[in-house]
Order: sequence, then C-alpha cells, then structure tokens
Amino acid sequence: MSVLDLAIRGGTVVGAEGERSADVGIADGRIAAVADELEAPARVEVDAAALHVLPGAIDAHVHLNEPGRAHWEGFETGTRALAAGGTTTAVDMPLNAHPPTVDAVAFDRKRLAAERCALVDFALWGGLVPGRLDEMEELAARGVVGFKAFMADSGMADFPMADDLTLYEGMRRAAAVGRIVAVHAESQAITSALAARARAQGRTGVRDYLASRPAVAEVEAVGRALLLAEETGCAVHVVHVSTGRAVALVAAARARGVDASCETCPHYLVLTEEDAETLGAVAKCAPPLRPAREPAALWRAVEDGTLTFVASDHSPAPFALKEGADAFAAWGGISGCQSLLALLLDEGHHRRAVPLERITEVAAGAVARRLRLPRKGRLEVGADADLVLVDLSAETVLTADDLLYRHRHSPYVGRTLRVRIARTLVRGTTVFADGRIASPPVGRLVTPEPKETTTP
Repeated sequence: MSVLDLAIRGGTVVGAEGERSADVGIADGRIAAVADELEAPARVEVDAAALHVLPGAIDAHVHLNEPGRAHWEGFETGTRALAAGGTTTAVDMPLNAHPPTVDAVAFDRKRLAAERCALVDFALWGGLVPGRLDEMEELAARGVVGFKAFMADSGMADFPMADDLTLYEGMRRAAAVGRIVAVHAESQAITSALAARARAQGRTGVRDYLASRPAVAEVEAVGRALLLAEETGCAVHVVHVSTGRAVALVAAARARGVDASCETCPHYLVLTEEDAETLGAVAKCAPPLRPAREPAALWRAVEDGTLTFVASDHSPAPFALKEGADAFAAWGGISGCQSLLALLLDEGHHRRAVPLERITEVAAGAVARRLRLPRKGRLEVGADADLVLVDLSAETVLTADDLLYRHRHSPYVGRTLRVRIARTLVRGTTVFADGRIASPPVGRLVTPEPKETTTP
C-alpha cells in the first residue's frame, strides 16, 4: 500500500454533487483519493472533524500591481491575503502594473515578479489596447488566459480604453488564437459627460459620483460588447456586472449561441449605494454600488446559474488615494480578495441558503472551466490538491489587523462573518493555517489548456 503525502480525515467534503463525510488523500500535489475512510497511511495527517473541505477559490479578477506599483500592492502581500481568504489561484489583470501586460516583455517581467514571492498559483490576463493588437498572438503564445479591454476610461494613462474599432479587431484576433476577451463595460460617452457636468457645477459628493455612472451606461456597453462578440465569433466575458439587466443580456446572448459569460463581485452582492455614502471612498468602485434591488437580482442569478462566477476585483491603493472630499478624485477600487470566499459563505450560504455546491461552483469550478485552467477548481481524484478547510460554525469580526494587504483598508472591516478559514492548501502544501502564513512561496504560473479540450 503506497503512502500518501497527506490525509485530510473526517471532514465534510463539498463536491459537484453536494456534501458528504469523507477523507481526502493527497500525493505528489494532487488529489489521490476521496473515500469514506482512507486505509492508506500518510506522512502527515490533518483532522478535519467539524470542518468543511472545499475546492480552493479561484479569483479571476485581481490587480496585484507588480511590477511598477508594488507600493500599492504586490504579489507578496496580495497572494498572502488571497491564501488567508481561501483562494488558491489568482488571475492577475494587465493593468495597474507598470508597464501593463500588453506585450511579451511585460508578461515575462510580471511572471518573474510573481514567481519570486507568490504564495498561491497565478495566471495572467493580457491587455487589449489601441496600437498593440499585433502583440496579442505572442501574448497568447506566452500563456495569457485572455485579453482585458476597457470600454471606458481605465484611470491609467498607460492602459487606454479600446474604441469600438479596436475592440472589434481585437476580438477577431482573440478568436483566431482561441482566447476570451474580458470587457469592462460602461459607456464612456455617458459616464464622462455626466461626470464633467457634475464637476463643472461643483457637485463632487458620493451621490454625485454614483449618478454619473447610471445603470444604463453599463447595460448599453454590455449590449455593444455582445454584438461585437457575436459578429467576430469571439468568446466574451463581462467583468464585474452590477445589475440584473446586464446579466439578463448576457444570458439572452448565450441562449442565441454567443459564447458569453459574466461575473459579479462580492461588493455588488453585499453592499448598496447607501453603504457607498456611509463608507466613502473605501467603497468607491466602477461600476458603482447600486440600489438594494440589484444585489437581490444578482443573488437570484447566482442561484439559477445565469451569473457564471464571482471574483473580487481586488484593486488596492495607498490610503492617500482613498482620502479627500472629492468623490471623483478618489481612487476607484475596492480591496477585497481576502474576503471573497468568506462573504460568499456568510451572505450566500448562511443568510440566503445557497447550497455549498453552488458556492463552490461560482468560486472555483465555473472559473476553471471558463478560463480552461487545467486540474483546477474541483475536488476530484487527479485534480490539483488546491483545498480550503472552513469552519462554518465560527463567527468572526473582520478587523484591519486581520488584513494582509499592503494597505489595510477594506469596506468589509467591522463586518461579522459566520465562517473561519482554517487551512488553505496549494497543490497539497499548507500555505495558511490557524491564522498564520505556513509556507514559503510555492505559487506557479498556470496557463490555459487548448480550447478543444475544454470541459463543457
């Protein structure tokens, strides 16, 4: 009988079919067995009694800002926060690094920066920006999961928005190399004009900022992106949708044969425009937080499967960029990757009775399939042993001291969460346990499988 590297015994395992009491055996970084009672001995034993064993979360939308802006965040601090939150793979966006990931040289620099200190596995998005479409083929060859495009001002001068022609031609190129295009879908014409009008009139409060980015700006841009994807045959993914209408547009396009998907974020599921006003710049994002009817609509879409997955859109910044009375001038990004899974379990499972298998699907399984990440996102024999052990009976209050970000601010500080992340494993290595980092960096680059091998 072969000896396992590690055995997790007595936990409640959550798989695609639901929950069951089982042991999990790990060998050579992969799941070797899932059984009622493992008979094989193991070099290391973990007692998971009273804990749930889930696939580690895959956060498809993080900005770790390295190289170039590690003073905002970096792979060292960012991936430690991810591990503490039960995320085992993160997909880093091409901006706010400097230079952004728009060519092979920038890709190589970012990969080296990550490999030096990443605690969790990582994949990389490439950029779809004007004047750099010729770089897309070599980025695909390097292993980007897809290409990110902004349909409105990105806030970064070195990552300009994609005009309609750039987006159309970029989608054609992405389709040719078998990569997905992720779009930040807001109408630049609507948002820029409303913002300019408000500022010219001296209206710079939180409510003025919210009013400058109305839901119609998102819905219009989503429709335009879907039309271009349908015309080019490109797979399209709409990031951080904040409205039920946007989700419905994506679902309707998918029903007529467009290869379309969308994600939302925890802040759109648990916060509202009232929270934006109360919390101020720490809760500023784009699209902005919405009225309470929108989180309810988004949760319905999570439950019925029309909303593909949930990602944090972790977009950190120094405290100085989140201060001041001018809501338009403050940095528009939320620090939230450490809280992704806990918020889904607290708000989704405990408060709304969303089944755990559905939570793991939107946090891991659907992400892995959509981005074609091999051996990720599932608790099955042969998959990478990326696991998180959670105590669903615990109750914790998130404090700033708990945060492992470079800058310890988040709109979730002070929130009571009915879950505790007890242990996080990346390919069988415990990277976080009992409130502490438990391993040196083990993160590796993950690249997508060829399209023809994608699991339906």
